[in-house]
Amino acid sequence: MKLKDTFITYTASGEHTMVATEGFSGIVRSNKTAAFIIEALKEPTTAEAIIDAMAAKYDAPREVIERDVAAVLEKLRSIGAIED
Repeated sequence: MKLKDTFITYTASGEHTMVATEGFSGIVRSNKTAAFIIEALKEPTTAEAIIDAMAAKYDAPREVIERDVAAVLEKLRSIGAIED
């Protein structure tokens, strides 16, 4: 899966933001967890690879990371931001 090219991300004043150039009309502001996932999706990847990368970087239980990744991916799919 990968973030669609029609979604542009940027960080300003410490806030990660994503906007679409077509389709979805809105702005997505992300916390650090969602921002990490979105940045990982700029290259083709899998949910498992994202979970592994987050587990290596953050001191959090794997179950929590898995749940967070699943929730963010579900939200991104609901707005059409991911190519599977």
